[in-house]
Amino acid sequence: MNPRCDDRAPDGLRQGIAMYNRGEYYECHEVLEDTWRAEADDVRYLYQGILQIGVAFHHLRNDNWRGAVGLLSGGIEKVGRYRPQCMGVDTEKLVHDAQNCLDQLHVIGQDNVDQFDWSMVPVIEIAEP
Repeated sequence: MNPRCDDRAPDGLRQGIAMYNRGEYYECHEVLEDTWRAEADDVRYLYQGILQIGVAFHHLRNDNWRGAVGLLSGGIEKVGRYRPQCMGVDTEKLVHDAQNCLDQLHVIGQDNVDQFDWSMVPVIEIAEP
């Protein structure tokens, strides 16, 4: 486990998660990208993974199945490095819920992206300080 996981989440991560939870997937990408790029520690991959999961849902909204699948896969892998919790983020739940979405995308396939069940999209839970 990364020792930084015990730190309070930086403001950029908190802002990005709030945007993600409001369904502002592209906007959350902008905030999280700045936070990710500014971080020198490996915990930056947590930020990048959350960013990728958000962008996956942006792609899905635009019927881009391939983009959604690729980014969900990458985001799940990165966030999974920080299970079960990091910086107050419930990474275990996020990985589990995002994997359920990825599994559903594989079941419905590229031609049925409009059948995705949006109620499955994870809410990212972060503990308040």
